Order: sequence, then structure tokens, then C-alpha cells
Amino acid sequence: MKDILSEIIAHKRKEIAAQKSSISHSRLESELTNCRLPIYSLKDALLQSDTGIIAEFKRRSPSKGWINQHADAEEVTKGYEIAGAAALSVLTDSTYFGGELADLQRAAKNVKIPVIRKEFILDEYQILQARLSGASAILLIAAALTVEEAHRFTRLARRLNLDVLLELHDEKEIEHVSPENTIVGINNRNLGTFVTDLEKSYRMIELLPKGVVAVSESG
Repeated sequence: MKDILSEIIAHKRKEIAAQKSSISHSRLESELTNCRLPIYSLKDALLQSDTGIIAEFKRRSPSKGWINQHADAEEVTKGYEIAGAAALSVLTDSTYFGGELADLQRAAKNVKIPVIRKEFILDEYQILQARLSGASAILLIAAALTVEEAHRFTRLARRLNLDVLLELHDEKEIEHVSPENTIVGINNRNLGTFVTDLEKSYRMIELLPKGVVAVSESG
């Protein structure tokens, strides 16, 4: 998976550059001044929910291939909300996960719970896109970011009133957690072997700062 992660990151950087050449960073910043899309607190939703479940909309994955190629983002995410999900996670990567930014937009317009943009975020540009598309939160993957990037992206997201779900895979990534990170996810899946070990969440939760809302991911 480390090789897959490197491949995804390299491809994502090219994708971001192409998007910037089409719609500039400054244009997105300008559009933000008139953005009135509602934001729902992910932290509050998780703490107040009866289920605590973040339901994910994903058409495919690098390891499993297509799961449901023609799944309708609006229909599926509404079903998740009705079934009691606390929040939604919507994949927006096209090449590896079969998603698109429009899936996020459709889901956010159709529900009244937080929607997370699940993406390999490597640039501030993508955080602006998330806000303009109706996301209430973003995912930051520690394995794809330096400590400085994780902290900087978190600060920007919070300035835009977006929550951040910071995803950790092992103990070495604890330093990615800044005082502004109030929601931290622990991914139980090994990035190299794809093996899921639920005990990882129990081990790592002891290392997190007090008061952080912990999310157990994968399995």
C-alpha cells in the first residue's frame, strides 16, 4: 500500500495542478466570500449520535476494485442518514476510488448531517474546494503529509469553520496531532498488508491528547 499511496500522491499532484490551471486558487478564494452553504459540526454529531457511525460512500477501492460502479451518491447517502448515521464520508478521488467532487455536492445538498470530503488532500486548494462543495469537514491522512502540512491544513480548515478528521496509521504519526485537532481517526488497516487489527484503536487511543474525539476506522 505504501507504493500505492506514493502512486496516488504523485497522480494527485498532477491532478491538482490541472485543476488550478482551469480554475485558479484566487478565484476559489473569491467565491468563498459569497459561500453560504450550511456547515454541521462533525464533533457534535459524533458526540450526540446514538450510533457514532460515519457511513462511507465509495464506488471502488485500489484493493477491491469496483464495489458498485453505478451507485447514486444522493440516494445512498440519504439512505445512510435515514438509517441513523452520525455523519457521511464521501470519496472524491476519481482514478482510484471512482468518486468525484459532484458526489460530495449532491450528498451535502440532500442531507442535514456533516459530510466529510474524503480525499488525499495535499494542497490548500482542495480545502477551498471542499468548503465550496458543501463539506462540513475534511479528512487529512498523516501518512500523506508532513507534520507541518498537517498542522497548516488544519489551521486553514478551522478558519473556514470546517472540522478535520486527522487519520493516523501508527504511533509514529502522533506528532501530526496539533492542539487544533479535536477529532482523530485511527485506521485499523495496515497500509502494507491490508490486514485489519481492531486492537490498534485500543492501543493508540491511550496516546491521544485528552478531550480528543477518537474515531476507529476500518472494521
